[in-house]
Amino acid sequence: MKNDGENNEPRNNEPAVVIHDLRKSFGRQKVLNGIGLTVACGETVVVLGRSGTGKSVLLKLLIGLQKPDSGSIRILGQEMTTLRFKELNQIRIKIGFLFQQAALYDSLSVEENVAFALDRHSNLRRAERKQRVCELLATVGMEQQEKKLPSQISGGMQKRVGLARALALEPEIMLFDEPTAGLDPITAGEINQLILGLQEKRKITSIVVTHDIRGARAVSHRLVLLREGSIVAEGTFEELKKNQDPFVAQFLSGDS
Repeated sequence: MKNDGENNEPRNNEPAVVIHDLRKSFGRQKVLNGIGLTVACGETVVVLGRSGTGKSVLLKLLIGLQKPDSGSIRILGQEMTTLRFKELNQIRIKIGFLFQQAALYDSLSVEENVAFALDRHSNLRRAERKQRVCELLATVGMEQQEKKLPSQISGGMQKRVGLARALALEPEIMLFDEPTAGLDPITAGEINQLILGLQEKRKITSIVVTHDIRGARAVSHRLVLLREGSIVAEGTFEELKKNQDPFVAQFLSGDS
């Protein structure tokens, strides 16, 4: 299934995401202080950093839930900071977002949550939507739970359902906000395996915000480490392990 809409595909092998000199403050608190980042199509970049360093804010800026104070965000060839509401929504359809708390609709069943975006943004017939939901739930191992409400399933299962919902419109980019937060190591590993599966099978571009060093190493092509609103290190896990900055070493050792 492909979405109708204007042609927003990256041209001339343009990266999926290009961020330049991005700045965001809340009052006197500088959250992002001139961030620059490029993410290639099909690449998975993990953003690390201590709590309050702007990681989740970065994702909200990318999806247009918040506005930057200054700087540029270019996604799939479009400058997000200058788009009108209708144009912004056309780009958002191509971006899946897995929220930290899954953000499922409490009054809707598992299958209704996954079908939510399909009901509003696809031209699929009812039977086709039903089949699509079944396929998505099977992808995340939740095909036996479709009639349950979010309150009737575990936190890890809610994350799986949230991922299925985020994938419903076949996004070109996925944003993950702490996908393994609050999960036991086995369930966290299962979520990381699902992210890896998106890389291998769908070649989806992903930006993952996490504190999970083991998961970051498993799923990332490249890591970015934030400190006080700035990028202090960038590269593969092995490259960051060789970094001489004491903060980088401390963070990767899990002692930060």
